[in-house]
Amino acid sequence: MIQDKLYDFVIVGSGIGGLSSAVVLAKNGFSVLVLEKNNQIGGALQVFSRDKCIFDTGVHYIGGLDPGENLYRMFKYLGIYDSLKLKSLDRDCFDLIRMPNGVSYPHGQGYDSFTSQLIQQFPEEENAILAFCEKLKEICDFFPLYNLEIGEEQTYYTNPEILSLGAWDYVSSLTENTVLRSVLLGSGPLYAGDQHSTPLYVVALIMNSYIKGSYRLVDGGSQIAKLLVQELRKYGGDILKRKEVVGATYGEDKKISTVVCSDTTQYRAKNFISNMHPSITIDVFGKDKFRPAYRDRVQKLENTVSSLMVYFSLKEKSFPYINYNIYDHYSNDCWNSINDRSENWPHTLYVCTPTSSKNDEFADSVCVMCYMTLDEVKEWEETFNTTISPSKRDEAYIQFKKEKEEQIVKRMETRFPGFRACIKNVYSSTPLTYRDYVGTPEGSLYGIKKDFNNPVGTTINSKTRIPNLYLTGQNIIFHGILGATIGAFVTCFNFVNHLDVIKEINEYEK
Repeated sequence: MIQDKLYDFVIVGSGIGGLSSAVVLAKNGFSVLVLEKNNQIGGALQVFSRDKCIFDTGVHYIGGLDPGENLYRMFKYLGIYDSLKLKSLDRDCFDLIRMPNGVSYPHGQGYDSFTSQLIQQFPEEENAILAFCEKLKEICDFFPLYNLEIGEEQTYYTNPEILSLGAWDYVSSLTENTVLRSVLLGSGPLYAGDQHSTPLYVVALIMNSYIKGSYRLVDGGSQIAKLLVQELRKYGGDILKRKEVVGATYGEDKKISTVVCSDTTQYRAKNFISNMHPSITIDVFGKDKFRPAYRDRVQKLENTVSSLMVYFSLKEKSFPYINYNIYDHYSNDCWNSINDRSENWPHTLYVCTPTSSKNDEFADSVCVMCYMTLDEVKEWEETFNTTISPSKRDEAYIQFKKEKEEQIVKRMETRFPGFRACIKNVYSSTPLTYRDYVGTPEGSLYGIKKDFNNPVGTTINSKTRIPNLYLTGQNIIFHGILGATIGAFVTCFNFVNHLDVIKEINEYEK
């Protein structure tokens, strides 16, 4: 059944990229409809509740939120910043990098704190530490929109060679101290750091943002999605849940006429924006509508690794709240173990205590993330399970998860003796969970893998060959809340005056 209303835009998917695009367009006078396949909006912003604890599925902390910084200003423009419940992580330590011998190294907020603390622990490496930080800032200057500037002279377009710098190779050129290399790049799970592919620009854009204001979202990241929906509706936009787009119809002009949902409803628009992964977008909108070379390139691109997330609800007042994140490395080779499945797995744990409005002194829960590939759950690859399409996986899958959870508990015990006694219940999600709920191939954490060996080939444009189909989301610029938000603006600049928008964003300096 075709709906009567003709929208200016139908946006497929309500991740941060889709919702931010919707708000920008609605704010600029366009009629917008967002279609979401799940019962919960937000993509990786989704949360779930167990034992009266709220668990984030994908967003555990955000950077760039100090007053005047890039995400702060973009959230101000989107109308959501003032209503966000935020908690700043410790200024002298937002990330703690812990090496196999148990020695810890803090990453402080602000470049002065970041450098001074590391220099205290590596006094003989002062030049390398300062050079690393200057390089981060220098690389960021090549991305005008990241800095909310309109640049023409020095950009990554005019200086494409900066996209070909490898992060690990660069840091290795600064110092022969293997511990310092691992400390500088110790937050690698933020971007699935890989010695052989991760570009320096990815590290620079992400680390710079966290150094300039790291915050947790009190009671979960879903508040971002809810606030964006409020703004969308304020400007007359619509959003529908349980609407899985499975196809499209086309007119004689080769433009999309409608998108078709699994319940047979069809929605009309002048333009369409996909917040889905590019390869899934090709499948949904028709492989024959894309050039074979483009289609083959996108579908052959490697995606970043997935993860196992383990969520612990805790007994009352049993474990302290920790106002920083911990990257616990159990191997000195911290950037070369993404696909390792040896008996020493996991080599790295990301550990955080979510922020709750109920308690500041003690943690209600602990979240632990480690790398896991889809291959490890390949036995159940043909199954599919979400809230609106429930399908229980077999006992072998449940047992598999229990065994992995136990390995994580044992790891936690080595760093937090007595942790087992604090646990009330344990829950976990595998690459299959991310694949089913978020809709990323292989349950990928961060979409298409950026590769300094092939920077052009791993870059996705917001425009497609279909005249009225555009892309948004984490694959356009880079991943994360900041990356996907910037990507949303890039997509919208096909339709709104970027000079006017950036000027308005920059009115929110403080």
